[in-house]
Amino acid sequence: MPYTTLPGTRAPVKVWTDPYQIDPGATRQLRNIGNLRWVDGVAVMPDVHYGKGATVGSVIAMRQALAPAAVGVDIGCGMTAVRTSLVDAELPDDLSRLRSAIEAAIPVGFGRHQRPVDPRRVRGLDGKGWEPFWAGFGDLHASVGKLESRAAQQLGTLGGGNHFIEVCVEQGGDGAGRVWLMLHSGSRNIGKELAERHIATARRLPHNADLPDRDLAVFVAGTPEMTAYRRDLAWAQEYAARNRAVMLALLCGVLRDQVPQVRFDEPISCHHNYVAEETYDGVELLVTRKGAIRAGAGELGVIPGSMGTGSYIVRGLGNPAAYCSASHGAGRRMSRAAAKRSFTTDDLAAQTEGVECRKDAGVVDEIPAAYKDLAQVVAEQRDLVEVVAHLRQVVCVKG
Repeated sequence: MPYTTLPGTRAPVKVWTDPYQIDPGATRQLRNIGNLRWVDGVAVMPDVHYGKGATVGSVIAMRQALAPAAVGVDIGCGMTAVRTSLVDAELPDDLSRLRSAIEAAIPVGFGRHQRPVDPRRVRGLDGKGWEPFWAGFGDLHASVGKLESRAAQQLGTLGGGNHFIEVCVEQGGDGAGRVWLMLHSGSRNIGKELAERHIATARRLPHNADLPDRDLAVFVAGTPEMTAYRRDLAWAQEYAARNRAVMLALLCGVLRDQVPQVRFDEPISCHHNYVAEETYDGVELLVTRKGAIRAGAGELGVIPGSMGTGSYIVRGLGNPAAYCSASHGAGRRMSRAAAKRSFTTDDLAAQTEGVECRKDAGVVDEIPAAYKDLAQVVAEQRDLVEVVAHLRQVVCVKG
């Protein structure tokens, strides 16, 4: 088996990378998680790195309990990708104009739409289910009521940090040259606001008083706190999925405006910060994936790299040892602050050569060298997924 087991934990912590290459802070987090009495087991992906409370790149299976910090503050964050009918030669000659058109259609960073997107007026977007979805906003944590208009305006927006929109070209194989669209985003400000409120509530519960890390505070089944969190969690996960669906429809519209003959396959979409009810060895578990995707047998997923290193479309192998999971990306090898200290805009320009993207100081922390080697990360999980396609970005939009 390609995984190793981290010693010294109550529940098994299985690691799909060299455990000696994991930074000490992340290793301490993994040990803390593995010793929680509610944990059935932990699967550690090769993109593992230090996170707030729970390690990014970890899959945590609990019995009748959930740790909101193990989901993270960007509830439902994930990937969507779609293959087009185009080949690279059919793309516009001026990719800078294409990037500008994308940025004009989809707000980035802290931006929002001036008016909420009407799903009934966007081609390719299913207009069903929106009314009951928004009706559920009134049931959320009372303190977020004033944020409804902002949440509506941010639906269909990218955000900042490591979120991105890309135009990619498939490398090698039968699909060589095919153009793909890809995007990475989550539940925007409303997911963050909900997560922070529930994390604060969990910290105050008596059964969490003796934890080694307050950010590992849990809710337990059968309590009003757990019920409230799971209600808000489910809504935020749906918001994130709808956010990506709206952005993808807008993105497809931008490409259609420039290349009218384009057609689109069925999109591939996957959360990588979320909770699911799953059963392993006859035991019902609450599986939290923080920086990990589900990789059930035959399920398609997306494992993206950084701005200049491409991405992979993968098919899950359904490995139960990893709770049918795989990594969510390359994973950071240095913090944002360290990247800003270590690299310049000249470095960024050199490492993103051939990609139409921002190359200014505001995105130096996203430089490819701040991330692990994606090819190695994918190779280390060969018993979790198989590669379907390798993509290289030619346009990358960042917030």
